[in-house]
Amino acid sequence: MMHLKKKITIVCGHYGCGKTNFSINLAVDHAREGKKTVLVDMDLVNPYFRSSDYRKELEQMGITVVAPVYAGTTLDVPAIPAQVDAVLDGQDGDVIFDVGGDDAGATVLGRLSEKILQLDYEMIYVINRFRTFTSDPQQATVLLREIEAASRLRATAVVNNSHLKNLTTPDDILDSLEYAHKTAELLGLPLLCSTATRNIAEKLSSVAESIYPISVYVRSPWETENT
Repeated sequence: MMHLKKKITIVCGHYGCGKTNFSINLAVDHAREGKKTVLVDMDLVNPYFRSSDYRKELEQMGITVVAPVYAGTTLDVPAIPAQVDAVLDGQDGDVIFDVGGDDAGATVLGRLSEKILQLDYEMIYVINRFRTFTSDPQQATVLLREIEAASRLRATAVVNNSHLKNLTTPDDILDSLEYAHKTAELLGLPLLCSTATRNIAEKLSSVAESIYPISVYVRSPWETENT
C-alpha cells in the first residue's frame, strides 16, 4: 500500500498512462485506513475515463467525490467546481486531484496554483513506458515540463505505471524499471514505486522493490473483469 504524505496529492501524466485508475487506488487505500478522503476529478477536457464516472462505488467506500459540472456528459467545459475551493482547506479530508492529461488538462489546475502553493502538497507524475510520446525518458521529461508550465506547479515525485492493460506480464514491469529510474533521474525526482495488478505484484515481490499492488477500476468497454 502507498501512503499519502501530504494533505493534497496531485496526480498528473500523459493521456492513457493510467493516472485515473492510480488516483482511485490511492483514494480507496487511504479511505480503508480510516481517513477522510476527497477525490477531485479535474479531468475537464476529456469526457472519457473520468474518476467521477465511479462516484457511486467510491462514495459507498466513504470517499467524497468532487466532479466537474458537466461530468457524465460529452461536453468539455473547463469549469472548476465551486466545491474545490472548499475542500482545499482540508476540513473535508485529505484531497487527491486527478488531473487531465498533458498540458491541456493541467491548464485548468493552473487556475488553482496560487492557492495550492500556499499549502502542503505533493504532485505525482505518472509515467507509462508503453504509451506513445512517453516511451523514452527524454520524451517523458519534456512532457512533464509542459505540464508544470501549464499548471504553474512543480512535480515532487514519479510513479511508474507501465502496463499493457490485460496483456501485461511480470517481465513487462521488470523491463520498465530501468526506464522509470532513468526518467526520475533526468527529472531530479524520487521514484516512489512501480504499480502492478495484484496478481502480478505477488509474482514480483521477491525480485523487485517498491511494487504498489493495485486493482483495476477503470476499464474500456471491451475489457473484462479479469483485466
